[in-house]
Amino acid sequence: MNFITNMFDRLEPTFSEGGRLSALHSLYDGFKSFMLIPNDTAKAGGVHIHDVNDSKRTMIMVVVALVPCMLFGMWNAGYQHFNAIGVEAGFWMQFAFGLLAVLPILIVSYVVGLAIEFTVAQWKKEEIQEGFLVTGFIIPLIVPIDTPLWMIAVATAFAVVFAKEVFGGTGYNIFNVALVTRAFLFFSYPSKMSGDKVWVRTRDAFWWQGGEAVDGFTGATPLGQVATATGGEVQLHDTLGNDLSFMDAFIGWIPGSVGETSTICILIGAALLLFAGVASWKTMLSVFVGGALTAMAFNAWGPQDNAAAMLPWYMHLVLGGFAFGAVFMATDPVTSARTETGKWIYGLLIGVLAIVIRVLNPGYAEGMMLAILLMNIFGCLIDWCVIESNIKRRMKRSKL
Repeated sequence: MNFITNMFDRLEPTFSEGGRLSALHSLYDGFKSFMLIPNDTAKAGGVHIHDVNDSKRTMIMVVVALVPCMLFGMWNAGYQHFNAIGVEAGFWMQFAFGLLAVLPILIVSYVVGLAIEFTVAQWKKEEIQEGFLVTGFIIPLIVPIDTPLWMIAVATAFAVVFAKEVFGGTGYNIFNVALVTRAFLFFSYPSKMSGDKVWVRTRDAFWWQGGEAVDGFTGATPLGQVATATGGEVQLHDTLGNDLSFMDAFIGWIPGSVGETSTICILIGAALLLFAGVASWKTMLSVFVGGALTAMAFNAWGPQDNAAAMLPWYMHLVLGGFAFGAVFMATDPVTSARTETGKWIYGLLIGVLAIVIRVLNPGYAEGMMLAILLMNIFGCLIDWCVIESNIKRRMKRSKL
C-alpha cells in the first residue's frame, strides 16, 4: 500500500495545476480515489457529519452484492447453450462458455460509460464520481446475452449522456441509468428486447477448438410463454420443452437475461445490501408485497382466459426481472423515494404497476422496467407529499 501511495505522490505534481499533464487531472484524481482513501475534507463552512459509508464504499458494496448474480448468470448462459444444442458439458465448460459470452458486454459497458464520465469530468474540471461502477456492472445483467456489442455501446452512451450527465451527473439523475440503457434498447431494437424471446448462443465448439457458428436458437422465455398463451393456464417449459417448476425458476435454471434468472442469488445480494445498510428493506419488501397482492387480485377476479392473470402470484415474483428490480433497481438511493413512509408507497406502486403491465399489456411481457422508470418520475413527488403531510400534522399538534 505504501508503494501505491508513494507512486501517486510522485505523480501528483505532473497532474496538478501547472504540471505537464494538468489537463488530465480529473482522470488522475479518479484513479487515485479508486485506489486510495482520499485525504481531502469538506471545505465549506458549517457543521459536517462524517459517515464511513462514503459513495465509493457504497458503490463497491453494491457491486459485491451483484457478483453472485453475475457468476450464476455466466454459468446459466453456458448451461442454456449446451442444453439447447443437446450436448452434455461439465460445470467448468458451461461456466467458461458463459464467461466468454458475458465478458465482452461487461467490457463494452465499462469502456463506453467510463470514457464519457472521464471526458465530462475533465471538461467540467470536476471529480470523477463512482456512480458508474454499479451501472456498468448492472447493464450486462439486464440485457439479453445475444445483444450486439455495438447496440450495447450506443445504448450505454445514450443513457450516460441523456439520463445522467445532462442532469448534473451522479446523484442528480432522475431515472435509473442502467434501466434507461435497457429502455433505449427496448424501444430502438424491440426484436432484441421484447422480453418474450431469448437467444441462446449456439456454437458447435469454442472458437479455439475451431468450431463454426450455427444459427441462433430462439425460444420463448417463461414470461414470453405466458404472454403468448391463448388459454387461461400455461405450463412453463425450458428450451427443450421440459416442464419448469417454481423451484426451477427460484434457483434459476431458466432462460433469460444474465442476472435476472436466479432468485436465490438475488436474495443473497439483498442480504449483503441490507447488512451493509446500503439499501432499504422497506422498499424491497413493499415491491414484493405490492406485486404479490396485485397478482392475487388478478388470480381471484381477473379474466379467466388471460394466462398472465391466472399465473400463480408466487410465480410472478420469481420470473423475469421482478426480483432483480426489487432488490437492485427500486432501491437506487438517487432515483427512489427517500422518506421512510415514501419508501413503502414507492415500492408498493412499483410492484402493483409491474404486474398490471404484465397482465393487461402482453406486448410488454416483462413490466418491471417500465414500472420502475415510471415511478422514478414520482419518487420526489411522493417524498414531497409525505413531508407536507408531516408538516401539517405537526402544525395541528402545535395549535392544540
